[in-house]
Amino acid sequence: MRVLGLIPARGGSKGVPRKNVRPLGGKPLIGYSIDAALEAKRVDRVLVSTEDEEIASISKSLGAEVPFLRPALLAQDEIPMLPVIVHAIEAVIAEGWVPDALCLLQPTFPFRRPEDIDACIEALEAQAADCVISVHRVPAHFNPHWVYFERPDGSLQLSTGESQPIPRRQELPAAFHRSGAVYVSRVETITEQGSLYGDRLFGYETGSESSCNIDTMDDWARAEALVATRGDHAID
Repeated sequence: MRVLGLIPARGGSKGVPRKNVRPLGGKPLIGYSIDAALEAKRVDRVLVSTEDEEIASISKSLGAEVPFLRPALLAQDEIPMLPVIVHAIEAVIAEGWVPDALCLLQPTFPFRRPEDIDACIEALEAQAADCVISVHRVPAHFNPHWVYFERPDGSLQLSTGESQPIPRRQELPAAFHRSGAVYVSRVETITEQGSLYGDRLFGYETGSESSCNIDTMDDWARAEALVATRGDHAID
């Protein structure tokens, strides 16, 4: 299976200005995702999609491919991720390299592990999945069987639609939320169904560190603190 690793990185950023090239622990933020993708054994190519010349230059110096600059139209705040992904797939196919799967690695998740990337790719094959995403287990008190929505009249309804909550924590089925760190999708799911997820979606549970997502300066401060304590070793 040919796997294209795609790291989308725009120059514009409101929460943390220029965050993709801002040094985190002495390394540009985007460098963490590039390193993880390059170290993953199942990723065949590591490509950065950006409209920004500085991001492109830094990404190349760190070992990623930047075969094109993303059109400005695909670098706006309101543009969803799917057109950016399709643009990258079409670009590599046009040069004669046809991937079977795409691994999306958002650069705002600096602490994902290469082995988690590989595990998601392995699961895609083993489960004959359309997509595998990194997930974290939802704590019991946030389980959908214990979560209520508010109706228009102010009354509450269980999010599952059931009339009564499950009484005991031990009886709750496992529930997960996507971490956002790793998405692996079959290319045909993306191009033919217009979806990252498809019909057969599976999750791969990762350690809590991989879910560190940098969107604000508070997030950045937490990431700096984590870098200072983790040294060269990831922690779960």
